[in-house]
Amino acid sequence: MILLTRTQRAQLIANGRQSDVDHIPVVKFYNPLGAGVWLATELDEDGDIMFGLADIGYPELGSWGFGELEAIRLPFGMGIERDVLFAGMFPISVWA
Repeated sequence: MILLTRTQRAQLIANGRQSDVDHIPVVKFYNPLGAGVWLATELDEDGDIMFGLADIGYPELGSWGFGELEAIRLPFGMGIERDVLFAGMFPISVWA
């Protein structure tokens, strides 16, 4: 599965250029086999460092490497998935 569409990538980078804004999450990633949800609001210009809410047992606002998320290998040949039905409606502060 492609974890980011071109449109999502462009929106995340645009959000990353705006500081001190309470952005609405653009994309939701999840672990299909257990705990782990990431709501991304921003992406650095380099295309790797994301910012948003990561919840792997305890929700926390912060940054993570997109490449690291892509590299996670789960049992049965699975990896982290993008929630294709996710539509962010509220700013990230509501989730945190």
